[in-house]
Amino acid sequence: MSHTTPEYAIKAEQLSRRFGDSLAVQKLDLEVEKGRIYGFLGPNGCGKTTTIRMLTGLLKPSAGKVHVLGFSLPEDAEKLRLRIGYMTQKFSLYDDLTVLENLKFIASIYGLTARQQKQRIAELLSIYGLQAKSKQLAGSMSGGQRQRLSLAAATLHKPELLFLDEPTSAVDPENRREFWEQLFDLSDQGTSILVSTHYMDEAERCHKLAILENGIKRADGSPDELMQQMGASVVEISSDELRQLKQTLTELPEVISAAQLGARLRVLVKDSVTDPIGFLSPHVSTNAEDQLSLVRPSLEDVFVTCTGSGRERV
Repeated sequence: MSHTTPEYAIKAEQLSRRFGDSLAVQKLDLEVEKGRIYGFLGPNGCGKTTTIRMLTGLLKPSAGKVHVLGFSLPEDAEKLRLRIGYMTQKFSLYDDLTVLENLKFIASIYGLTARQQKQRIAELLSIYGLQAKSKQLAGSMSGGQRQRLSLAAATLHKPELLFLDEPTSAVDPENRREFWEQLFDLSDQGTSILVSTHYMDEAERCHKLAILENGIKRADGSPDELMQQMGASVVEISSDELRQLKQTLTELPEVISAAQLGARLRVLVKDSVTDPIGFLSPHVSTNAEDQLSLVRPSLEDVFVTCTGSGRERV
């Protein structure tokens, strides 16, 4: 434990949520520092949205304690509402209202005065490049434009904490990059952000992240920490017999997984093997084309080592 306790925007202990017989979230412990971007990484159905809905006060936990910005949930959900922003996975604004009408409607919900509304909306249209679109119906906009409008709406009341649930699932890579630049701007201004994603490259941009699988937190830390603590080495093999080689290597108990990437095979070997290249060499034919090299782990490797995707599924 460090001597200085950072201030947490979110602190959850043993958070669980049951739907009928299934546990959507199981005994989740979570600490999100203020002013940071914290990621939830995991496949669809792993419990990301359920967790976010509990952390925003929209869903009652079946068990556990939650404190968000110092408020206890679900008791203080109403007090918290004005201090958080929430951008859902699906576009949740009105398709038949213009950009300006949508923002005015949201501003009135948050109780902004006419003067505050005018000033803040003008500011957001400028930040998110929507001035020329202010009279366009939201329903006729592109995915990237709708995403920018959603972010403008979620930050209209200058929330201290922003929840983003798979915010970039419907936009192209260029818009995704631009969107993340906007998130870093918000973070630099002191906004705490919790973002869920199933994109590995986005997760690598977070200050810290948790990997979720079937409602269980499998790993938690900065991307670099997670890569260092992975418990496996990564070896890439160039060979002209990759399909056969993959089959041979995945049968070895020391090999966590083997995945083909173009003309190379990426093999995860357990840390108990001290010389992974020496260990794999005898299994690779001594063709001159064959080359083995140790490479830096990626977040995808971390994901594979700490979830079921690395094990053979029956």
